[in-house]
Amino acid sequence: MSEQFVRHRQPWTAEEVGTLRTLATKGMGLKAIAKALKRSEESTKERAKADKIAIAKLR
Repeated sequence: MSEQFVRHRQPWTAEEVGTLRTLATKGMGLKAIAKALKRSEESTKERAKADKIAIAKLR
């Protein structure tokens, strides 16, 4: 059984918020942004909502 690094409730850094803002501006979807930040989709969505950042809804 391999060990897996899991982050739980880590505070957001200014760099992560900047990356979130940049990727959202480029039109990336929630899943792709969350993967790039190594965060859960729920966490990413909550942070975007708190900072009033619009994330594209890909269909």
